[in-house]
Amino acid sequence: MSDYKKNSISLIGAVGLGTGVMISAGIFALLGQVAELSGAWFPLVFIAGSIVTGFSSYTYVKMSQEYPSAGGIGMFLVKAYGKGSITATTALMMAVSMIINQSLVARTFGTYTLQLFEGSIKSWLVPTLGVGLIIFSFLINVSGNTFIQTFTSIASLVKIMGLSVMAIAGIWIADFTFTAPKRGNNLQEVELSSTIAAIALTILAFKGFTTITNSGAEITKPKKNVGRAIAISIGISLIVYLLIAWAVSSNLSINEIIRAKDYALAEAARPAFGDYGLWFTVILAIIATITGIIASVFAVSRMLAMLTDMNLIPHKHFGMPGSIQKHTLVYTVTLSIILTVAFDLTRIASIGAILYLIMDIIIHWGVFKHLRDKIGANPMIVLSAIVLDSIVLFFFLWIKIRADLLVVVVALLMIVLLFLGEHFFIKKERSSN
Repeated sequence: MSDYKKNSISLIGAVGLGTGVMISAGIFALLGQVAELSGAWFPLVFIAGSIVTGFSSYTYVKMSQEYPSAGGIGMFLVKAYGKGSITATTALMMAVSMIINQSLVARTFGTYTLQLFEGSIKSWLVPTLGVGLIIFSFLINVSGNTFIQTFTSIASLVKIMGLSVMAIAGIWIADFTFTAPKRGNNLQEVELSSTIAAIALTILAFKGFTTITNSGAEITKPKKNVGRAIAISIGISLIVYLLIAWAVSSNLSINEIIRAKDYALAEAARPAFGDYGLWFTVILAIIATITGIIASVFAVSRMLAMLTDMNLIPHKHFGMPGSIQKHTLVYTVTLSIILTVAFDLTRIASIGAILYLIMDIIIHWGVFKHLRDKIGANPMIVLSAIVLDSIVLFFFLWIKIRADLLVVVVALLMIVLLFLGEHFFIKKERSSN
């Protein structure tokens, strides 16, 4: 059985886990992509993303208050749809999207770390460093909840303070005034559909709040503190994102932001810090990736363990000692390592976004259809979350179909394969009982 410890994660620890995943490599990698899609007013897209996330988080908070669970999203789906193929498939979609994100974070860690060294860099060093980070996160996760929450909380505080200092320095150089960045030459007019699609990327920067729901049974006073931790984490992340976006948009043109990509914040702070801005940003990125992947591995392994306990996904011990949760931790880390070594994750990040948004819609619909009265959820807020997610997903798919059809095909194929695999597995389990 899984070995969860009730009351082992404090409110501060839960906030540390949430912000550890949210303020991760995503914000460093997403700035250029969001600016490219949405144009001069890209900071406002982060506000739009927080609004969509706010509506979405309402469902998770209400469910956590009624069903605090170490499996979080998996338990929510069981309550909404029962122990069937829809529950198992949707939960695995969430797990796969998070594992994809872990691999993206790992490769980002490798890329940023190598920026500290001059000269030609071997391409194999990026995945090698990424694998090292994943193994490090595994060691941290087997150390116990107390160490995890202490480590992530301290590292998250350092990361938040550092990013805020960098952003405020950039804003100070701009005399604390906000002006939309100049478009520059060689840029086409941004379509409304492209701007809405950019919201999907910003949602990725906020979706880390689900890490908190996946640890619900282990948080002290979960019916009160899960909601508080989610609200605090989203609020802190939004403030940090807006400061970063303000600093970048006030000091760089859109062309410069797109060209700088992962280093946009460093370029914006260069007038204040000079070349040390790059070093400072790289160090903060390393801290962000470490905390992000530790918290993500922590959450995914727990959700998979809960699904295994309910016989919703297959499980093999392979001779490993210890609990099921320890086994799923090994599986999570192993798959992350394979993805980190084998793939260029630019496209896979988009696949992760598609999987996450579809999963989110399925959860909201299950709550609206079957549980809204039981958990006391406002049906209009839940429906609003479904509508907002659907609009963002539609335009994101539309942009990807036009620009990179393979991403959409692969995402849909993964969903079909997951569903078929779970359908036959559950059918076999039921016939054997």
